[in-house]
Amino acid sequence: MNKVITIDGHPVSFSPRLLLGVPLALVVLYGIFTSFYTVSPESVAVVQRFGKYTHIEDPGLRFKIPFGVDKATIVPIDRQLKLEFGFGRQGDVTNPHQVGTEPDKERDMVTGDLNAAQVEWILQYSITDPYQYLFQLRNPGSTLRDLTESVVCEVIGDRTVDEVLTIGRTEIGVESLSRLSEIVATLNMGITAERIELINVNPPGPVQRSFGEVNRAQQERERMINEANGEYNRVIPKAKGTAQQRISGAEGYAFQRVNEAEGDVTRFRDLLAQYEKAPAITKQRLYLETMSEVLPKLGKKVILDEDAKQFLPLMNLGK
Repeated sequence: MNKVITIDGHPVSFSPRLLLGVPLALVVLYGIFTSFYTVSPESVAVVQRFGKYTHIEDPGLRFKIPFGVDKATIVPIDRQLKLEFGFGRQGDVTNPHQVGTEPDKERDMVTGDLNAAQVEWILQYSITDPYQYLFQLRNPGSTLRDLTESVVCEVIGDRTVDEVLTIGRTEIGVESLSRLSEIVATLNMGITAERIELINVNPPGPVQRSFGEVNRAQQERERMINEANGEYNRVIPKAKGTAQQRISGAEGYAFQRVNEAEGDVTRFRDLLAQYEKAPAITKQRLYLETMSEVLPKLGKKVILDEDAKQFLPLMNLGK
């Protein structure tokens, strides 16, 4: 039955069913629109029914019971996530825990030799078990952030300021990652820590200029050492090669002279043995052998007996 009311003197009729139908229609539309959700290709949806875990949905268009019965939490499992420490917020970030609320406090560190340093670093990680990530700890994102900060502070606290500011960055990142991975595995957080990298490491503001000068001096020292080593590696091997060559030549010459001397000694002993047996004959034979070696080297020479006479006609024999 329609009822009639008057608005500004004009009668208006309405039905009580209409008052009930409009909210009901809105509720139905709300239920329809909230029953479907989309899971991106790099994520999965962890579904809870009345707060209890039921199953995990793969990427795609999915359905859930509306009005708070089912709750789907999207977890990116195929995307590399990042936590930044000591950096201010720069633009919009998809990960609410990516940057801290107090970057200045995160940046300030105390080294093992009680010096101060300002360190900015990042953690790269991925979610490998969405169930553990959501239900093992109450706030996994903030917990991971606190654990990372604690581990890096501990590792830097075991190093000197020179190591932190210069040559020890890579080692600090590797050791911090190892310690963090052990803690995450112990807590079953469903996370894999992949990399910790120190991005910017600086001394405190008042001493940055002085430290820069010291750093440049150390770099110049390393450069000069490298140049000296290069010159050493160029000259010394060449000198060693030349020395070895001369030593080898001297050893060969010594070996040759020794062999020649030993041969001469052996030959002299043989001649001496023959001389002792027949001195005259041996002496004559040695004389003849020597003259046969010497005379061919004299060229055009005529040798005559001192008693010979009228030797000029014999000169034609040379023709």
